[in-house]
Amino acid sequence: MFQILVIDDDPAVQILLKRMLEKQGYKVAVVSNGEDGIAQAVVSRPALIICDWLMPGLSGLDVCRYIKKDPDLSTTFFILLTSLDSVADRVKGLDAGADDFITKPIEQNEMQARVRAGLRLHQMSRDLKAQKQILEAELSEAADYVRSLLPTPMIQPLNINYTFLPSQQLGGDCFDYYWLDDDYLAIYLLDTAGHGLKATLPSISVLNLLRSRALKDLNYYQPREVLNALNNTFQMNYQNDKYFTIWYGVYHQIKRELVYSSAGHPPAILLSSNQSNVQLLKTPGMPIGMFPEVKYTDGFCKIEKDSTLYIYSDGAYEITLIDGQLMGLESFIQKVTRFYHLSSSPLENILNYLVDLNSKKTFDDDLSILQICFN
Repeated sequence: MFQILVIDDDPAVQILLKRMLEKQGYKVAVVSNGEDGIAQAVVSRPALIICDWLMPGLSGLDVCRYIKKDPDLSTTFFILLTSLDSVADRVKGLDAGADDFITKPIEQNEMQARVRAGLRLHQMSRDLKAQKQILEAELSEAADYVRSLLPTPMIQPLNINYTFLPSQQLGGDCFDYYWLDDDYLAIYLLDTAGHGLKATLPSISVLNLLRSRALKDLNYYQPREVLNALNNTFQMNYQNDKYFTIWYGVYHQIKRELVYSSAGHPPAILLSSNQSNVQLLKTPGMPIGMFPEVKYTDGFCKIEKDSTLYIYSDGAYEITLIDGQLMGLESFIQKVTRFYHLSSSPLENILNYLVDLNSKKTFDDDLSILQICFN
């Protein structure tokens, strides 16, 4: 049985609405002022509220604003009862959050029809809210599963740490690092286009494929060959039109050499104690899955002692600022360089900076940053 709350300071209106609505089979509560109406609404969480606009104390607009700001009452259908019928007054009511209006004197058939329509919309809103909560719970579980697959931080012989903040919708970020043998370390980070499980599942597939070395006869020590194999395996025509960017590198710790290849991914940032030495590591290449005949190339660099490599997804710099502009890659590289040279905990400071910079409660995309410190 639907619960309806009537808020009106006129006893005659209270009696009329209570009798009319109870005849329709609804459970009706009646209060005579806005303060009591809010208190009753918080306790009973009615499906629909009929509230007089003009009352002593809190007006109907005040009550409406309060009700609509309460997450627990967000699906309550709110009808303003008023003798005001100008367009300007109705605009005020709509701006306050009112869902409908009934003009005095009350016409019984109109009232019953509007209540029925309001309750249908309330039920639809409640169903949508429930489905949204289920979806958010599933995405949260998926994010937890992705976290469970990520590697643990490494202390020796290299110091590797990372941050991973999944967006509310869950993007397609995934990364890994592991020893191919005693001397060679593989490192990669990928970002699948789009959001939700359709973006996350391909990322997990790539991680499992590379971690298990399931691509036969593939030289995992050669980054360009790894990207060529992934491109042949994950063509978007067969992957729900999903493609991904990736940065893949192999580090030889004895020779201190890094070979890398990238496919449409932002450049890795290599920093050393020499403040003027900033290298952006990237090779030309389309994202994995876009075109079947793409051939990828390798880049090469020597790794100085006490240098640090940052690999990241575009969610780390495509951040909406308060003025509506995006932070941008160049600004991100400058901030990473600055925190690296001025902070003893650069990764933590970078993350705190980005969280403070973001103008929204959550990030629009997954935010992933790998920090590899070469001793």
